[in-house]
Amino acid sequence: MGKKRSGAGLTGPQQATRFLGLSVLSGVVLAGIAIPGAGALGLAAKGTVEGFDEIPANLKTPPLSQRTTILDAEGGLIATVYSRDRQVVPLTAISPYMQKAIVAIEDSRFYEHGAVDLKGILRAVNRNAQEGGAAQGASTLTQQYVKNVFVEEAGDDETKVREAQEKSLGRKIRELKYSIQVEEELGKKKILENYLNITYFGQAAYGIESAAQRYFSKPAKDLTLDESALLAGVVQSPSRFDPVNDAQEAMKRRNVVLQRMADVKDISQAEADEAKKLPVTLKVTRPKNGCITAVKGAGFFCDYVRNTFLSDTVFGKTREERAKIWNQGGLTIRTTLDPQSQDAANNSIRDHVNQDDSIATAVTMVQPGTGRVLAMGQSKPYGFGKNETQINYSVDKRMGGSNFGFQVGSTFKPFIAAAALERGMEPTKVYSAPNKMEYPSPVPRCEGSPAWQNLPLAGGKLQTAENETADEYGPYALKTAMEKSINTYFVQMISEIGLCPVTEMTQKLGVVPASGVKLPEEPSIALGSAEMSPLTMANAYATFANRGVYCTPIALESITDAHGKALAVPKSKCDRAMSQDTADTINALLRGVVDSGTGEKAGLTDRDNAGKTGTTDNRYNAWFVGYTPNLSGAVWVGSGGAKKITMEDITIGGQYYPKVFGGGLPGPIWKDAVSGALSGREAPAFANVHIPEPSVAGGGNNGGGRGNTPPAIPRKPGKPKPGDGKPGDTRPGTAVGGAGDTTIDPPTNPIPGLPVTPGLIGGNETQ
Repeated sequence: MGKKRSGAGLTGPQQATRFLGLSVLSGVVLAGIAIPGAGALGLAAKGTVEGFDEIPANLKTPPLSQRTTILDAEGGLIATVYSRDRQVVPLTAISPYMQKAIVAIEDSRFYEHGAVDLKGILRAVNRNAQEGGAAQGASTLTQQYVKNVFVEEAGDDETKVREAQEKSLGRKIRELKYSIQVEEELGKKKILENYLNITYFGQAAYGIESAAQRYFSKPAKDLTLDESALLAGVVQSPSRFDPVNDAQEAMKRRNVVLQRMADVKDISQAEADEAKKLPVTLKVTRPKNGCITAVKGAGFFCDYVRNTFLSDTVFGKTREERAKIWNQGGLTIRTTLDPQSQDAANNSIRDHVNQDDSIATAVTMVQPGTGRVLAMGQSKPYGFGKNETQINYSVDKRMGGSNFGFQVGSTFKPFIAAAALERGMEPTKVYSAPNKMEYPSPVPRCEGSPAWQNLPLAGGKLQTAENETADEYGPYALKTAMEKSINTYFVQMISEIGLCPVTEMTQKLGVVPASGVKLPEEPSIALGSAEMSPLTMANAYATFANRGVYCTPIALESITDAHGKALAVPKSKCDRAMSQDTADTINALLRGVVDSGTGEKAGLTDRDNAGKTGTTDNRYNAWFVGYTPNLSGAVWVGSGGAKKITMEDITIGGQYYPKVFGGGLPGPIWKDAVSGALSGREAPAFANVHIPEPSVAGGGNNGGGRGNTPPAIPRKPGKPKPGDGKPGDTRPGTAVGGAGDTTIDPPTNPIPGLPVTPGLIGGNETQ
């Protein structure tokens, strides 16, 4: 007499032997169920005990993919993302009605047989013979669970999914072998629990918890009898019995389930009849998946979190490994996003730039000393519709940003000053800084590279730099030159110290072009020709606020998996990029910019702050990058699409602008965003550094006096100089630089060997 297990029939080996013996004798049993008429192929040929034993003994059950929850720094929900919308719950959290309904309709003898139901097989064979086709199957609930495991393991690979579902003899035998194993190892209750969590219920809902939420907006434990029967009926054909799209067909199927529950004595006939009278009443919660569902305008930050996970080796050696973990989901990710800072950024954006404006803005804020990304927003929301985009203007290309980033104009000048101060240059340094000048030549590059030469361009002219207006001519000292963003001053500075100290400084500050290419060693970088992302600029300026220590940006605070186990997250790496004295001096210089310089409209009145404006050639881009001791932020305004827009004679956010300057629009956006972010928070002070102003004569905006270089191009009263006040005027032979920046001839290629799009050299500011 075979040994019996309680509620499970014969033991696994006995079932296998008995089943295989029956299969060999009939030659058609399994094949006749799975593939009508295929019995002639001979199960005996493939279904011998020897062939059966060749199948691996252990079913590797993949973890079920679940939804991942992304939270802000205070634990508030940002977004829910998933490859499959599933929430795994224990059997105790599933309505008893649901448990009975799924067993009654899918495998009513579930608690009586083992991995395979021999009575069910014989019944199915007889029925199929009568019908002349596959009218009835014989898979047990355990076998269905195993098949779903194969499908889950296939993921989004369509070929593997088809293989997992194919009606082949080989798959049926393999399914049986694993079913026997599962029955032995898990037992009935765990199999039922796993089945209800893995199976698909239609409407993008995987597992009973998500299905209950999708159709009835309630947890699975609260499902009523009629609701349970409805969902149990959906499983056979989620599209045919979809109650959202065909309530009548779904109700017919529900009533079949109810009757089956009465037939097997799970409920009384009276209960079944009463439930059949009820209409199909749904309370649908539509699927909400991905960063498009993010709250607080944090869709792009959500996308940044995803890209951070997929690109960091902390989560796996290869991108494929990391993607598998991400798609598996079940993670709870607490991020660095500060709700107050994010709200402040969004409010400032809405107050200054409209979603349907022809230009866009992006605001990014980070915390000095930690690298924590506190806010990330833009005027074009995350999405696929009109005036929406999936391009994150705040980050580099590899993290979902634009292909190239945006030219930064004069916001690059503090990096040059920092490099010069680190080499021992005095902060009182004076240069002649004429209104217009030829680039000094040669300019040393890093060791191993030939010096840059100012070679004649077409027409035999050398490349020149020019200030914004005719009355801006030196000599100037550093403090005033920074406040007024004097182009020729910084051209002379970079020419004296060489290009290598500047590129070395930018490397320490993480200032890398958004496209990922190397920063070119060309003098035009002095005027902001390189294209960066707002996050790069905000984080670099945070180094000044942090008194010379650079910290890599981070977005992840902590991650736990589906079992509550903590995962390692990347930490910010902090290194000294410059001396404390250099950083403190830069802070003093940039305080002058917001006190009385080009960034005066951005200046805060309730706390120490500093920053720099930037406007590029043709006013395609305008910037303000500023900071306090405890927050750094970058604001970019410009055309984010392929079509570049000159920001002159333009209405933005309902306000008319004759010309957009870094201090005129980005500055106020920064001021409002940072004021809101820091409202009610501490106001630490910068170290006090006094920079004496040398007694030098300077042109118009520098007080005038002897020794000045006269304007390079005299003009008659009332007749504007060509390009005056218009950055990037590209009249033949001059190509005036951005907002008074480099004057380059010809405009199509300002510096040989540097691929710069015509009309994109940034620089000097006016208020």
